Amino acid sequence: MEAALAGLPEDRAGIRLGGNGDLRRHLDGNSPIGQIAAAVLGPASFPVRAILFDKTEKTNWSLGWHQDRTIVVRERRDVPGYGPWTRKQGMIHVAPPADVLANMVTLRVHLDPVPDDNAPLLVARGSHACGVVMEADIEPLVQRSDIFPCLAERGDVWLYATLILHASSAATRPARRRVLQIDYTCAPLSDGLEFRGV
Repeated sequence: MEAALAGLPEDRAGIRLGGNGDLRRHLDGNSPIGQIAAAVLGPASFPVRAILFDKTEKTNWSLGWHQDRTIVVRERRDVPGYGPWTRKQGMIHVAPPADVLANMVTLRVHLDPVPDDNAPLLVARGSHACGVVMEADIEPLVQRSDIFPCLAERGDVWLYATLILHASSAATRPARRRVLQIDYTCAPLSDGLEFRGV
């Protein structure tokens, strides 16, 4: 997997990945990573988005509490329930209806260790069950939630519901923290919309 990701810029916080056949082989349904998603979503699951996060001393960012609410599609089609539309790193993103996101899981493959002082992902346990949470309601929900740090060793994989509320602080003792984040689903889109895929 590291070989498939070699040569990517190291000075960008997050790189959206697409069209990388070597990487795709590591993520399809027959791969060890794909089988983790299939254990939850079933054998028809497939990867629909991948982002490499590379947090270093130079790119030691923090990210407030939020949900991942967008998907990447091949082309824009104005379909009821989908929007707003954005373009990020040349890829078309759209916020789909909540049921699309509820049928997804996110895997985080850790290429470096993530102890508690190297900015582990924080999740608000159970928050995915609330569906899409309005911005004004995020902080009160987080305050009522059990916050869990996703510590990891190199090679560990975390799986969570895509709609879970999550955040990340800046590292207090920065070291390289590469995480490949992949979204999986088990259902194609309707009305002519198609996931772009990995």
